Amino acid sequence: MSNPSKSTTPMPFARFEWMIAWRYLRAKRAEGGVSVMTWISLIGITLAVFALVATLAIRTGLRAETLRTILGVSAHAELYYPRTLQANGAQDAIIRDYESLTERLRAIPGVQDAVPVVKARIIANRARQNAPIELFGIRPEDLARFPAVAESEQAQGVLANLPKGIALGQSLARTLDVTIGDRVKIISPNGTRTAFGVSPRVKTWEVVYIFRTGQGFVDNSRAYLSLAEAQPFLNREAGVDQIDILLDDPEMVDQMETQLAQSSTGPAYIWSWRERSGAVLRALSLQDNALFVLLAILLLIASMNIISGLIMLVKNKGRDIGVLRTIGLSEASVLRIFFIVGASVGIMGTLLGVGLGVMFALNIDAIYSAVDFFSSNSKSDLEAQGFFFPPAVLTLRGILSATGLSLALSFIITFFPARRAARMNPVEALRYE
Repeated sequence: MSNPSKSTTPMPFARFEWMIAWRYLRAKRAEGGVSVMTWISLIGITLAVFALVATLAIRTGLRAETLRTILGVSAHAELYYPRTLQANGAQDAIIRDYESLTERLRAIPGVQDAVPVVKARIIANRARQNAPIELFGIRPEDLARFPAVAESEQAQGVLANLPKGIALGQSLARTLDVTIGDRVKIISPNGTRTAFGVSPRVKTWEVVYIFRTGQGFVDNSRAYLSLAEAQPFLNREAGVDQIDILLDDPEMVDQMETQLAQSSTGPAYIWSWRERSGAVLRALSLQDNALFVLLAILLLIASMNIISGLIMLVKNKGRDIGVLRTIGLSEASVLRIFFIVGASVGIMGTLLGVGLGVMFALNIDAIYSAVDFFSSNSKSDLEAQGFFFPPAVLTLRGILSATGLSLALSFIITFFPARRAARMNPVEALRYE
């Protein structure tokens, strides 16, 4: 024989609990509802979640664009040799077997390309203008693999003409007051050895290409020569200074360092982009964490409106609670009814906020255009002045973190006024009714 008390016990979140909760949600203030507070809570959570999703998308886009800019002009990893003693008694770190070494590096799974490079810090001169430069010697076809240089939107000249001249960063060209077709004098202090010492080496090249990478230190000092021209000028006829390595996935550079170093026949050092520019990304990560905490606090403040609304609802529905308890509803059923009311506001606000945030991220270019329309400066003018407009990149992790935080806060906050309603004494609730 079945237990009658067990058969009459309603299942949690039964249909009638949802019906009562829905009635309280859409009740007008004259009927004892709190529709105004409900709308305030809903709008507050929606805007807070929208701000969180949009900010996370822009910060992700900023990190991706920063990484693209960093890696667009530099190698993912650089391979060096330690200084060794040569037969003539001199010490140097020149990589003499660079042709075979680049072939071995290219054969490693995950390596996109290996590029031999020579470089030196020397002086550029035109008329009375002088500037310290970082001169790179590289094959033109290899330089074309660095998009920030080869695909610069504000580039002048033709990169394919590099064997006939020199390529300069935009700010460096402005410092030297040169443009395409002008000639620049390059001065290397480590020139020809004579009986009276080392004589500086001076040579003039025509400017054939001017690029802008968006990185100030590169545009201010970087210059490129073809490898065939740079090797004799920098006394590197025997080899190169380093091998620049490009990977299919730059994020895997730490896992591949050992394998890259072992490709050499002797000792070798690997200098990765994380070691070179990791501080910038770490700073961005710290800013991301700080922004997430601040927006989480904003979301918490918006969620607190749910408490106000539910407390007013419990006060106005005291008679209803007393009647429901008198006809047999348990404390748990009353708690679930008011929990559904508050949680529904949190869920609807979260979904609306996520939807607005996704729409904002997908239409970020249109939003930038709208800013152009209402402001005196256009986006292109501001970019020419050095301002940066990052894209918005949506990630599943960002959306889930914003959604999870909003729902968690809404559910936790809703529980306390719902428990207060459940513990209300029905006799006290009906005494003055």
